[in-house]
Amino acid sequence: MKVGAVIITMGNRPDELRALLDSVAKQDGDRVEVVVVGNGSPVPEVPAGVRTVELPENLGIPGGRNVGIEAFGEAGKDVDILLFLDDDGLLARQDTARLCRQAFAADPELGIISFRIADPDTGETQRRHVPRLRAADPMRSSRVTTFLGGANAVRTKVFAEAGTLPDDFFYAHEETDLAWRALDAGWMIDYRADMVLNHPTTAPSRHAVYHRMVARNRVWLARRNLPAPLVPVYLGVWLLLTLLRRPSRPALRAWFGGFKEGWRTPCGPRRPMKWRTVWRLTRLGRPPVI
Repeated sequence: MKVGAVIITMGNRPDELRALLDSVAKQDGDRVEVVVVGNGSPVPEVPAGVRTVELPENLGIPGGRNVGIEAFGEAGKDVDILLFLDDDGLLARQDTARLCRQAFAADPELGIISFRIADPDTGETQRRHVPRLRAADPMRSSRVTTFLGGANAVRTKVFAEAGTLPDDFFYAHEETDLAWRALDAGWMIDYRADMVLNHPTTAPSRHAVYHRMVARNRVWLARRNLPAPLVPVYLGVWLLLTLLRRPSRPALRAWFGGFKEGWRTPCGPRRPMKWRTVWRLTRLGRPPVI
């Protein structure tokens, strides 16, 4: 199976990007073809053979990754598998691409693999990086209902059937939007603890737009994908969870601003998932109300 990789960069991590590219080049088996997308910035110097695309403006995470997908042909059809890797990450092992090939070849229903993210110094995996509710044991692999955007592999047939990432989300929840559409199309998602991306421990709230976009995109996610009776339940649960976490007053103000924006602005095409997909998500341990 042909494997490609998409990496988006703001051009501000040249050393980390080069280390990541070196780790991709060292993968066992056939060469992984790489496309680096400069998201509104020039691409730093890269090794020979690495393709680059420089965008005149920052299209956000999903927009930049979608450009990378199309660099491999329509919906990525020129390859069978695409890896999506954060530019400050590093593949910890040389067999990750080979394990991906084996996993997709062995399971024709498998559409997406979420890698384990580990701190390069401590080896620890943050709880939020385990894409399931029972996240206490990051070393346990399992079927899941979503995936990590900067450390994953996708069978490109998923894009052809379920579509690519939602450009307008810009940042936050774009992975869950694609995951729900993929599951609705009949694909499965695995979390694999043995496929590791080393990445420094960070807090998502470091981004200035975090609270607003998390709330706005949560509303868009529900409006786009959930059956109508579940929309208020899902958003009500997340409103309660947000209040229980007791964010700061400025953070809460930004969150409510984004929540209102999510209702007042277009969310893109509405394609509610089938009720059998709701049941599938429930059996996998995460009903689409939380």
